[in-house]
Amino acid sequence: MESERTSDVSQQDSTRHWLTPGVASVGLASFFSDSGHEIATSLLPTFITVTLRSTAGALGLIEGIADALTGVAKLVGGPLANDEERRRQMASGGYLVTAAATGAIGLAGTVWQAGVCRAVAWFARGFRSPARDALLGSLAPEEAYGRAYGIERAGDNLGAVAGPLIAAGLVGVIGIRHTIYLSAVPGVLAALAITVAAAEARRRRGTAAPVRRRVRLELDGLRNAGLFKPLVPIAAFELGNVATTLLILRATTLLHTGGRSATAATSLAVLIYAGHNLFAAFVAYGGGHWLDRVGPRIVFCSGAILYIAAYSLFALPLHVWEVLVGAFLLAGSGIGLAETAESALVARLLPDHLRGSGFGLLGGVQSVGDFASSAIVGVLWTAVSSTVGFAYAAAWMAVSALASVRALASGHSVSAS
Repeated sequence: MESERTSDVSQQDSTRHWLTPGVASVGLASFFSDSGHEIATSLLPTFITVTLRSTAGALGLIEGIADALTGVAKLVGGPLANDEERRRQMASGGYLVTAAATGAIGLAGTVWQAGVCRAVAWFARGFRSPARDALLGSLAPEEAYGRAYGIERAGDNLGAVAGPLIAAGLVGVIGIRHTIYLSAVPGVLAALAITVAAAEARRRRGTAAPVRRRVRLELDGLRNAGLFKPLVPIAAFELGNVATTLLILRATTLLHTGGRSATAATSLAVLIYAGHNLFAAFVAYGGGHWLDRVGPRIVFCSGAILYIAAYSLFALPLHVWEVLVGAFLLAGSGIGLAETAESALVARLLPDHLRGSGFGLLGGVQSVGDFASSAIVGVLWTAVSSTVGFAYAAAWMAVSALASVRALASGHSVSAS
């Protein structure tokens, strides 16, 4: 009995002190990095369709290719991140390359040049992600994974608030290109922040020599740990997860009416998008606390349901900014819950030596789905209508929600027997 009480006290103490400098630094790294590339992301629809005089289809294709390369990078970086020492180097380097390539988008004179810069930035972003997520899993206690990954997602989404606000403030003063140039600055701060987390991980390891891991995806280990079945509803979710640039373009198109100029419509759409990200940050943090009580599956299913409602509003041809605010807040809530749940689920299922591969596989599924979603919705938008495009995305979210409910029912039935 005494040992059980001691164990309970120890567990409560580790949970109480889950927010260490290392965990907070991972959140700050996500905040700074997202601030930088969201400056470019919020301006990319206007940059592609107005400055470079291209189409929504081209924007969707650029985003789809970038997301696909992100998935490839995560699959490559995942096995590398199983190694404790290598994951720290990958995280720092990935943040720096993302910053440089994002700022270089402003130099593009053609659509293909902008696409190449976006692809390089997103490849580096994908390459570093499994390393960062595995690093965070080694810093937080298991009982607080929801909160720890909620902090990381909250930092990411708060950066997506700061970025568009900075873009909205600067674009009228220095123009689109120069604003995109400045997007590289926060990425450097992100690289500095992640070194603090890496230093804490190194201190926790102590004087013991780092364990060198083989570079392999470890599919058998991931299968035995039970990761494959939860990836089914996640895959369906990502097949409906449209790039936010298409949401911004949809809002800009609907708001460009009644005498409102394209510039004014863009600024208003970017401000609404900033509200989407602010809401997502609060939901991610609160959802992390909820997740630690009820588990990741319920939280994830709730995110998919919220997206169905959001896409239903985006599909409507309503030129009312209040409706667009509602759509963006629903989407922000959905992504805040779903992304936190996906990361916490992988961290809970896998031991440390498999987490790099697990996060890499998760990232691959996310990016392949995002590529298909963005590219297909962009093509449907151009060839048929935006309403059809968003209806397609909503249908995949419905499939994800149904698959999640089925998995929950199956789990309850197994536990009852």
